[in-house]
Amino acid sequence: MKSELEKEPEAPKSVLPRIIISTIVVVGLFFLVKQVWFAINHEETDNAQVEMRLVPILSRVSGFVAKTYADDYSTVSKGQLLMVIDSAELTLQLQEMQADFVQSLSDIDNAKASLVNAEASLAASKGNLEVMKQKLSQATNDLSRNKNLLAGSAITTKQFDESQSTFDITTKQLEASRIEVKVASTRLAILGSLVKKSEAQSDIKKAHIDQQRLKLSYCRVYAIADGKLGKRNIDEGVFIQAGTPLFTIVNTQSQWVVANFKESQLKNIHEGQVVNLKIDGDRKLVIKGKIISVSDATGAKFSLLPPDNATGNFVKVTQRVPVRIEIIDGAKYKDVLRAGMSVVVSVPL
Repeated sequence: MKSELEKEPEAPKSVLPRIIISTIVVVGLFFLVKQVWFAINHEETDNAQVEMRLVPILSRVSGFVAKTYADDYSTVSKGQLLMVIDSAELTLQLQEMQADFVQSLSDIDNAKASLVNAEASLAASKGNLEVMKQKLSQATNDLSRNKNLLAGSAITTKQFDESQSTFDITTKQLEASRIEVKVASTRLAILGSLVKKSEAQSDIKKAHIDQQRLKLSYCRVYAIADGKLGKRNIDEGVFIQAGTPLFTIVNTQSQWVVANFKESQLKNIHEGQVVNLKIDGDRKLVIKGKIISVSDATGAKFSLLPPDNATGNFVKVTQRVPVRIEIIDGAKYKDVLRAGMSVVVSVPL
């Protein structure tokens, strides 16, 4: 048995594990302090996304799709032809309306000619009335004179009866002339109304023609904004009804971010603040934004069925308030940003 003096000396303990553990602790503490310091000096939320204007393109007429000129997710410019709807039926309807309009013009001419005849007839009736008035005046004088002559036995009774008969006949003729003038005046008014009615009907038919031409113009569907198309909902040969969604254009010229901050964060958020934006697609890219407006209602209030605490089933949930953020120099990032992308928003305090 060897003595204690003869035992081999113990190897010195390795310090490498201690160095590794110490390094990990220091790095961990560094990142922890960094996170705590960031949290103290920033308000942050990942409940945010990129928003863009979605411009719907709807069909304004019914018909079969004759030709399409755009594919899914293609870039389009304002005024670019996207689709053509078969317009043969609408063209035939337009031709029929135009023929009907020409006929209405003939009806106006006929009504005006009848009106001219009625005016001439009224003038003739008024002339006859004046003649009959003169004849009645003469017959009245003859009757009065013959009455005096009959009293002096200067004429016979037969002659007096003839003057009396002439007076009675002339009186009846005068009354008939007056009625004829009234009838002619009434007929003139009726024909004048008929002319106005014909002109109004012609204007209506002309308006129908203009409306039909407008419908024909709707058969060619154009892009109403610059941007990119979404998924195409139709194809050639398909029958579509008026109001059918055809395309959706994502307007890349207008883009912003909507961030939903907790209500407890709003005290440090106000309009005009500059914020930092990070998209999940490229976490290294930091985009500057500016708070434009803060909603006056929580997001829950805009839902289809907003919660009503009066029902008794009340569970307190931290509410979120939408905040609109304008992207500074947004044109630089239009090829990077996509509508609906998730964004992390941090607001320096």
